Amino acid sequence: MKKIFIAALLSLGLCSCGVGSYSVSSGKADEAEISFAAPRRCDLTVTIDSQTYRMQAVKTKAWKSGRRIKPTALNTRTLTPGQHDLSVESEYGKKIEKKIFVSAGEHKVIEL
Repeated sequence: MKKIFIAALLSLGLCSCGVGSYSVSSGKADEAEISFAAPRRCDLTVTIDSQTYRMQAVKTKAWKSGRRIKPTALNTRTLTPGQHDLSVESEYGKKIEKKIFVSAGEHKVIEL
């Protein structure tokens, strides 16, 4: 009787283990971010693929290479991965026009 009870407990214990297949999916979001840094905080007029946005530049001294910029609605814009036409004009008259390429999950910082 004791052997049957121990065998039942062992078989119940082994059957109750979480054996099975579990799936976990992960990866980068299918979007990229772009931010701007300048010697002093300034307002920008940014045109990305014929759409115009009002943004602010992050002060260059506060942003150092390798340090993350806290994305906010004023200093960061979300883009789809790929090539984009970019035109930036600061309130001080400095203007930049270039083509940029951003990949999925990338946060690109443009220094003015």
